[in-house]
Amino acid sequence: MQLGAFSISLAVKDIAASRRFYEQIGFAVFAGHQEQNWLIMKHGDHIVGLFQGMFERNMLTFNPGWNQDAAAVDPFTDIRDLQRCFKASGLSLVTEADEGSSGPASFMLMDPDGNPILVDQHR
Repeated sequence: MQLGAFSISLAVKDIAASRRFYEQIGFAVFAGHQEQNWLIMKHGDHIVGLFQGMFERNMLTFNPGWNQDAAAVDPFTDIRDLQRCFKASGLSLVTEADEGSSGPASFMLMDPDGNPILVDQHR
């Protein structure tokens, strides 16, 4: 089972202030559009997503099919296979990917402490 690239997605109050802060500690904009209230910041293999007004809480994010540079990897474990595996192991999902679909999809679950985990496949 391959979960793909890992990042933390932060629900920020002021994306410009958050961007300045993360740049001060060595991160650089990797992707996103500040005017759309989202940026992906990268420092080495470390990725932080900044999202203003999009999520209620910070969450862990995995992107199947991508490496830490957002480059496609093959083979990879499709999100629907991950979802089936998680459910078979007894995990409850908050949202689910459509099992009849292919390509981009996502699902979400919560860890025992209520931290959201988003599994978000872009390809």
